[in-house]
Amino acid sequence: MSPVRMSVVMIAILAIAVVTASAQPIISAKSGVIAGVEGKVFLDDQVIEQSVTHFPDMKENSVLRTEEGRAEILLPPGFVLRLGENGSMKMLTNRLIDTRLELQAGSAVLEVDAVTPDTNVTLAVKDGMVTISKAGVYRFDSEPARVKVFHGIANVQVGDQSFIVSTGKVLGLVGGAANVEKFDMEDTDALDHWSRRRGEEMAVANVSAAKYVNDNYGPLTTSAWGYNPYFGLYTFIPMTGQMCNSFYGYCYWSPPVAYRMFYSQPFYNYGGGSYGGGSKGTYNNAGTIAYRGAGTSPSGTSGLGAGAGSRTMGSSGVSMSSAGSAGSRGAPSSGASSMGASSAGHGSAASGGHGK
Repeated sequence: MSPVRMSVVMIAILAIAVVTASAQPIISAKSGVIAGVEGKVFLDDQVIEQSVTHFPDMKENSVLRTEEGRAEILLPPGFVLRLGENGSMKMLTNRLIDTRLELQAGSAVLEVDAVTPDTNVTLAVKDGMVTISKAGVYRFDSEPARVKVFHGIANVQVGDQSFIVSTGKVLGLVGGAANVEKFDMEDTDALDHWSRRRGEEMAVANVSAAKYVNDNYGPLTTSAWGYNPYFGLYTFIPMTGQMCNSFYGYCYWSPPVAYRMFYSQPFYNYGGGSYGGGSKGTYNNAGTIAYRGAGTSPSGTSGLGAGAGSRTMGSSGVSMSSAGSAGSRGAPSSGASSMGASSAGHGSAASGGHGK
């Protein structure tokens, strides 16, 4: 396991051990909550002060501007936009069913962990209008004006031309000679790296936040953003199942699934073997917790909660075993009725595969 992945696992283990004071789900009525800032950031020319109790939001026609700073903006649940230094972003409309923004200067990264039929997110850059149609990671630049798709699919309108830009492709957003081309996905900068780190932190914060929601609010009627005070940030909480970002590799868990996978107590059997029925696990004499019951064990590569429904207990702590391939990313096991695909997901550090 790489040092970075090991750090994710260790942080997640600590997260499970703590009891959060509150992780109330926020059912967003509008897009545009400014969830975090670093450095010098302005909203309509007013300096935004970093706070763990106050999160301003972008109204329609508001302009968010950075100097030597960065900002993170929550859009519909499952969409989070990160604006880089010396950037400017205008909110054109902040309705969940129709969120539109304009990148006026600088660069931004859009992390999308799920796309639902009742949400629509469009970014305008120069002559281009980019609508996101699939989960993934998207990079927008104003100079030169372009969209890069690290993973996913974007539908783009440039003047009277329509384009589909898929994984590993870049498209210029200036009218005239717009062409879809390949780009080097290893060619990244500080904004890309910061977005990945923020995504990791939000994913780690999901586990305890989702558990708190499960204990205190019951089933969600829709996916939501939730504030985790222990981590001091917002995290995504899907309504059902498990959702994973295919590029970053981080996964997010719904409240009942997070509780079942990370908090539900197993019972023990030292005689060896696993026994059918139920949703909890059994320790056998090989030190494995075998999760039982349809839809309760994810599969994937190494990472907290990954593997073919098993955890191996070592003398010095917890290590995770995996029966998945290196390309797996914590996908639900076959027949997993509890892993609903309709939710937007944002949540655990049970990461599966892709990383740069």
